Amino acid sequence: MGGVASTASNSLKHVEWMWQSNLNPWSKSEPAEWSHYSDVENLIIEEEFSKKQPRATLDNYYIDFNDNLQISKFDENKKRPIKRFVREREDQRLREERFMDLPVASTRSFGGEYGWISPFVIEVRRDLALQPEELPSNNKSIIPMLVEKAACGIIEEGKRIGKQHEAEKLANMLREKKNKKMKEVWKCCVYLYSLESFLYKTLNATMRLVGDKEHEKIWRSKIRTLGPFCLLLWDDPYNKKMKTNTTLYRGAELKPEQIAAYEEMVKNPDEYRSFQAFTSCSRSREKAEQFGNTVFIMDVLFAFIADLRGLSEYPDEEEELITPGVCFRVERVEFNHKTNKYLIYLQLRQSFSGKWEQIFSHDFYNISSIFPKYFHSY
Repeated sequence: MGGVASTASNSLKHVEWMWQSNLNPWSKSEPAEWSHYSDVENLIIEEEFSKKQPRATLDNYYIDFNDNLQISKFDENKKRPIKRFVREREDQRLREERFMDLPVASTRSFGGEYGWISPFVIEVRRDLALQPEELPSNNKSIIPMLVEKAACGIIEEGKRIGKQHEAEKLANMLREKKNKKMKEVWKCCVYLYSLESFLYKTLNATMRLVGDKEHEKIWRSKIRTLGPFCLLLWDDPYNKKMKTNTTLYRGAELKPEQIAAYEEMVKNPDEYRSFQAFTSCSRSREKAEQFGNTVFIMDVLFAFIADLRGLSEYPDEEEELITPGVCFRVERVEFNHKTNKYLIYLQLRQSFSGKWEQIFSHDFYNISSIFPKYFHSY
């Protein structure tokens, strides 16, 4: 898989914008503290700066390039200095929120076991009135429609949480690929997903509600807005074979009752549960151990998992993305006294229903080849 060469103009690898965040930025005695803008804010600021515009507009602030100031939209007297760095990104740690939040919804212990495709993805297909064979990787004629619906959905979700400018930037980057082949569209979706923004957080928070009857209306209400982007990200045209015989890691901060739930699953070795959202993991155990009181050690038997390292804005994270619907069982739970962390060993596999179990458990198929066969059952 190559890098996203076409997004080079939007890359953050050489630019960092920061704002002075200490209590009184104008104090001569107070030590200066600097905070980073979000990835998407960085893209917006840098784009306007490169065009030699006098200012950039964010959701809550204006950026004045002439005076190097951040100015509040709600009170123009509230100003803070800004600065621009040009350097290589030097991230060595994993982003804590992305790699440490619970891989399943905290309102229940685990997602139930479904077929190998997440119910969210199934409902997206139904909402879009697509035939079983109509995946964008199989039918390029539907790509422009899906891209436009995905862009509109991102903007609608962004407006809802006061992130309209960020959402419009993400949507416009995706729209640039509307008339491209699926490989280019998918690489763009991965890049957008890799950015530190509301998009991956909102998408995954929604999908983790699948299986929770109390919140079924919530996740179903997001099918129209988040569904098209989810489908474009899920339909990986590069993933020709399931990943096998590899180990992935993910940190977490678990409560005692949550650890006890995993310990209980050890007693039922044939019991499988599932990841209903896209789940970020790392190939690096050392990085996964940097935070939290628990490390998930995941032995992958066979599952659709995407390698994002060459496409992500954060290649040092060595991110692997578990696709929705992958199932797991708990092999054992240990406590490491040296690191003072719990170690939860999971075994991951793609789950298939009925007659597909024997067919797919011994052969490797890409997602687009299985999708029509599977959906003819629905």
